[in-house]
Amino acid sequence: MQSVSPEAEQKVREFLDLAGTQTRFLVTSHARPDGDAIGSALGVMYLLKELGKEADVVFADPIPAIYQTLPGAEHILSRIPATAYDAAVLLECDSFERAGFTAADFAAVPTIINIDHHLSGKEFGHFNWIDPQCVAVGAMIYDIAITAGVAIHCDMATCLYTAVLTDTGSFSYSSTVASTFALAEHLVRQGANPNRIAQAVFFSNPASKFHLLGQALRNLHVEGSISWSWVTLHEIATAGATTEDCEGVVNYLINIAGVEAAVFLREATDGSGFRLNLRSKGRVDVSLVAASFGGGGHKNASGCTLAGPLGVALEKAVAKLREVAPTSGTAKATLQLC
Repeated sequence: MQSVSPEAEQKVREFLDLAGTQTRFLVTSHARPDGDAIGSALGVMYLLKELGKEADVVFADPIPAIYQTLPGAEHILSRIPATAYDAAVLLECDSFERAGFTAADFAAVPTIINIDHHLSGKEFGHFNWIDPQCVAVGAMIYDIAITAGVAIHCDMATCLYTAVLTDTGSFSYSSTVASTFALAEHLVRQGANPNRIAQAVFFSNPASKFHLLGQALRNLHVEGSISWSWVTLHEIATAGATTEDCEGVVNYLINIAGVEAAVFLREATDGSGFRLNLRSKGRVDVSLVAASFGGGGHKNASGCTLAGPLGVALEKAVAKLREVAPTSGTAKATLQLC
């Protein structure tokens, strides 16, 4: 079984002391939820139920199809119920707005619990636990479960494994360490099925996603160590796709040999601007790019939004990427075997 670091254990104890005085919880995470957001929120729901609490999970945006088969996903709400809550748990959010809500939506909730692992995390809650060194917020929820001594049953293990799998880039990001695999092993021993989870997340995409990918690759540009591409609302519609199908397209841009940083721009559904997804192989800190435009995230994976039109948004994004990326894409990483 995994052990918890002394620093994490202190924060976990504070969380458990606070949670012990509450009964009914509201749980949410960031807008446009990904695997870590959804898996972690459901993990918190199962954790709180094991502690004898009541918990509702709500997301402002729809749950992507590949995550709808996660245990408990059928209970996720699309709006905050008119219910009295003792506390709200916000995961991976630097504000209420990041969750797709407003401060007014939580005005009647007396206790705000903020758990995050982004470099851009902010202490806006009554309880704040921000650990940028953690591979996924799902790993932080795992630490709570271990410290609390609750049973990690199959459903919870499946949700937390999904969270860690997706936020580590299938265990490929530089944040992945030995303890990450120990965590994953324990979750598998508790019932998480790696093959079924991978099938659901990586091998269940609709054909429309690949039509959209084709268009994105036609828009591809490579310049030294950076690459970029985009899709407009018209191109999304022409491909018979949805904005959900844009998820993961940026990974194809960063997979190019010699490219150290990549950005993919997707036009917002209201046509007001473009959503940027940024990726890095490790030499470039793309969170600096996102932060310069009011966004945030991690060194290797970040995001933000820029106002349109496309030409303006693209010029700003690429110019900032040029500032932080190496001038040459010819450098090759050396594989250290030990």
